This record gives sequence, structure tokens and C-alpha cells, in this order.
Amino acid sequence: MKFLKSIVVVSIVTFISRLLGFIRDCLIAQLFGASLVTDAFFMAFKIPNFLRRIFAEGAFTQVFLPILVEYKKRKGCKYTKEFISNILGLMILILIVLNGIGMIIAPTIISIIAPGFVNNLEKFNLSVSLLRIIFPYIFFISLVSLASSVLNTWNYFLVPAFSPILLNISIITTLVFFSPFFYAPIFSLAWGVFIGGVLQLLYQVFYLNKVKILIFPCINFQDTRLWYFINKLIPVIIGISACQISSIINTIFSSLVISGSISWIYYADRIMEFPSGILGISLSTVLLPALSKISSKSLQHNYSKLLDWGIRFCLIFSVPSTVFLSILSKPIIIVLFQYGNFSINDTNMTQKALFAYSIGLIAILLVKVLSSAFYSKKDIKTPMKISLYVILITQLFNILLIYFFQYLGLALSISLAAWVNVFFLFYYLYKKNMFCPEPGWIKFFWNLFIATLVMVLIILGLLKIMPDWSIGCMTYRILRLTGLCFIASCGYLITLILSGFDLLFFYKKVDKLVNC
Repeated sequence: MKFLKSIVVVSIVTFISRLLGFIRDCLIAQLFGASLVTDAFFMAFKIPNFLRRIFAEGAFTQVFLPILVEYKKRKGCKYTKEFISNILGLMILILIVLNGIGMIIAPTIISIIAPGFVNNLEKFNLSVSLLRIIFPYIFFISLVSLASSVLNTWNYFLVPAFSPILLNISIITTLVFFSPFFYAPIFSLAWGVFIGGVLQLLYQVFYLNKVKILIFPCINFQDTRLWYFINKLIPVIIGISACQISSIINTIFSSLVISGSISWIYYADRIMEFPSGILGISLSTVLLPALSKISSKSLQHNYSKLLDWGIRFCLIFSVPSTVFLSILSKPIIIVLFQYGNFSINDTNMTQKALFAYSIGLIAILLVKVLSSAFYSKKDIKTPMKISLYVILITQLFNILLIYFFQYLGLALSISLAAWVNVFFLFYYLYKKNMFCPEPGWIKFFWNLFIATLVMVLIILGLLKIMPDWSIGCMTYRILRLTGLCFIASCGYLITLILSGFDLLFFYKKVDKLVNC
């Protein structure tokens, strides 16, 4: 069960990272609440994250990793390392230029993505200052992404999964111990991000050297492999940019509505990232190399079976996660954030955004699985085409929903657009004969429905006997919430097994496909 073991290991490490992320966000909420300074920080932090998702973890990984897997299998290590060296040299050159330009035009960037800040000079200047500190993070995290792809190709999944923990530790440390030394304590968060990026890169370089795959940069523009990679990369950048531009447009809208909206959406999004990160990142991290490996062997039937397995695995965990977030949205926010400067009003506003986000959780996770199918076959144009459809639809939703629901409409539009994305991905998978569902889906859905229904009844029953969630310290609240989730989860899994779903066979099945 090596494949499943890899998913479990990555999931556990990602869980620790997300847990530290929650501790970080709890501290931010207690110290700053949902205020002018948090709006400024979250806006500044959004820019390097926007670029990271496009160039680093997004387009780069999805194109680079399948090519890397193929070269390593068919051309050998020496040939593959020469290719990595060339890509590394080009990436460093581009990132240096990008960072220099970004820091110079920081005021222009803030003016474009947060027009609502222009009339508030204090918020605008603070956002610009924070952005200039945070911007170099894109340099470090992009190189970390390259190192992660190399390590994943050589089956070292644990090291890249552990890397984000260093970022959270850095931010927490600077916030707790060094914020009093800044004239505006919010600057400690920006420097925490900067230092975290440096630590992540140094950590991965250490392990690349340890496993003897540390490669030094070299640019050769006459290398055909470099131009092959660039030709594959450009359409993916366009496609992923479409999704990220949609996110930026959401940010522009949120800067124009009531103050605090950016923070409420951020806190709701952070809670959403807990299940989507643990399951989505873990599954896509391991699934993409596995699908690429099977695709390189031209084993289409096994390829379709593995994709079928990935979709079912995703649903087994995403369906109960959606139920937890929708029913327990308010208790979760009270337990995690309602302390200090984070008011009851902030809780109510964040809860509405979280509920809107939860509608699209299953779709968001399915997108990660289904898009891996296209990238593993180096089909770049189809996801790009779908992304362009989705950005247009998202903006139509934005215009319509923000009029009726203000900031809440922005979260809702993302959820609805995710389902549209899933529809198009499934449509093209069938059209290209890349996926044929395995037998037993009706029974699978029935088992899932019964288990989810039992879980809902358990949650509702326990909520009736629970005291008010605002009672007690954070530890006491977390223990109550954890206990409720544990009992409900046990009820879900036991019901799933009793309804006839063979979990053991389901888990063993995947290794036969991957190691064929």
C-alpha cells in the first residue's frame, strides 16, 4: 500500500501545517480582529500568492512534473538533471526581474487591485509598504516549487509536504516575539512571510543535497528541451491566470464594499483551505506523478481505473467535510477566532462567507483530481480553454450576486464557478475518451448517502446537548469541537462499512494500478 501510504504521510504533514496556519490566524484575529490593518496585510499578501499560484505551484508544477517523470523514465538521470539545470537558470533570471519590477511599481499594483483603498491614504500606504516586504516571497517559493517537483519525482514526498510548516512557524514566531519592536505590529507578519520563504528554500536545498540531486543553474537558450517546456508552459499560465485573475477581480470588488469584507472572506477561506489543503494537495501531489507514470506506459485502462479511484477517494472525504463546514460553520469560527478584537459581528459575517464557500468544497477538490488527468497526459490546451470559460462565468456571477449579497456574493460566485469547472472537466474527459467510470457507482453513492445521513443526525443530536460555544477558554472549546467531529466521523466510517463498502479492498486496489 505504498501509494496510499504516500497520501497518508503527505496528509498528516499537511494537517500539521494547516493546524499551525490556524494558530497563526487565531493570533492575527485576536490581536488585530477584522480591521484596516488586517485588510491591508491580506491584500498585500494576496499579490505574491497570486503570482505563486500562477507561476510556481500552478502552471510550473503541472507542466514541469509530467515532463520530468517522462525524462527520468526514458532518458535517464543525467539527461533529466541537465534539463532541470536549464529550467532553474531561466526561472532565477525571470524571478529576479519580476521581483525588481514588482517592488518598484507596488503603489500602482495596490491602486489596480484595491481601488477602494485609494481614498483611504493610511490603508493605501500601509498596503504598499507591506507589499514591498512580502514581494520577494515569490522568488523563494517559486524555487521551492521547483525543488518540490524534483523531490516528488524521486519519490521524496515528505520533504515538500513539510516545507509550509516552516512558513507558519516563522510568521507565528515574528508575531509573538517581535511585533512589539515594530512601530506598526502588523509589519511583523510581513517579515514573517519573508523569513519563512527563505527557510523553506534552505530546507529543500539541504535535502536536495542530501539525496544527491542538488543541481546548479545554467541557461542554454539553444536547448530544444527548454523551448519545448516554454511552449507547454504558456497555455497553462494563460489558463491558470484566468482563475487567479478571477480571484483578483473578487478582491477588487471586496475592496469596494463594507470595511472588513476582505478579512471576513480571508478567515472563511482559511477554514476552507483546511480540508481542501489536506485532501486536495495530498491527493493531487501523489496522483499527478502516478497518472503521469501510467500514461507514459500507455496503459489507458489502468489510467482510467486510477482516475476513477481518485474521484471516489475524493468524494469519501469531501462529502463529510462539506457537511461539517455547512452545519458547524458558526461554532468553528467561534472556537477558532472569537477572542480579543474579533467581535460577534465578525463571527456572523465570517460564518456567512464560510457557508457560501462550503457549497463549492466538493467541486474545488474534484477540480484538483480531474485537472491532474489532463496535465499527466500533457494536454495543456483543454484546461486552459475551460479556465477561460470559468472566469467569464465567475464574473457574471460576481456582478449579479454582489448586487444582492455584497461580499457574500463573492464567496458564492467562487463556489458556483467551481461546479461549472467540474462540469466542463468531466465533459472533456468523456469527449476525449480519457475516463470510463468503473462499475458500482450507484451502490457507492447509496453507501455515501446513508453514511452522511447518519453523520448529520449525530451532529444535530450532539449540538442539542452542547453548551454555548463562546463559553470557556480556547482549549476547552477546541476539545468540545474535536470531540464532536471525532464522534460524527466515527459514525460516518462505521456506517460506510456496515452499508457494504469494503474500505480495505478499496485502499489495496490502488497499489496494483500504480505498480503495474
